[in-house]
Amino acid sequence: MVQNLIIPRSYQSALDPLETETAIKGIKDFFQTKLAAALNLRRVTAPMFVRAGTGINDDLNGVERPVSFSVKGLDGAKAEVVQSLAKWKRMALLSFAFGRAMVFTRI
Repeated sequence: MVQNLIIPRSYQSALDPLETETAIKGIKDFFQTKLAAALNLRRVTAPMFVRAGTGINDDLNGVERPVSFSVKGLDGAKAEVVQSLAKWKRMALLSFAFGRAMVFTRI
């Protein structure tokens, strides 16, 4: 519950809960689209799972054990839930050919 939130007794929402959720998504999508266009950003979808042993999944501090499972469609190969996408992001920047200047430029 939000502290210090005061809702007047006479308040009545113009939308039902489902319409409210739809409106919120519309607003988020609008801002995302406009901001991406203004900043020349491109959306890139990241993986939720990676094949174990590829080196893509960061070990973070080396103590945590990643959640892993075997993938039947890959002959039982082991996959892991991604803990951090730092390594994947660097690989993606190079593979999507955004340009070496962007990847290695320090601000």
